[in-house]
Amino acid sequence: HLRKEGLARIEPTEEAMDLWIAHVNDAANATVLPQAKHSWYLGANIPGKPRVFMPYAGGMARYRKICADVAARNYQGFKLST
Repeated sequence: HLRKEGLARIEPTEEAMDLWIAHVNDAANATVLPQAKHSWYLGANIPGKPRVFMPYAGGMARYRKICADVAARNYQGFKLST
């Protein structure tokens, strides 16, 4: 899309980032993974890094649908620029 439209940059908006983080946390909290005390999934392999659940636990089909919906809405939640 960026190449076709002559764009060079795509960045999420602050609001979109906050919504995505909340969604990732909701998906993770539906599993037992965030309960681990020491896991690389939580960033435990990097000293000083805040412990947050990093992967998306909502499933690939759900992730693809979210991506397709964002694209269909002209990349709502992102700033596109040259």
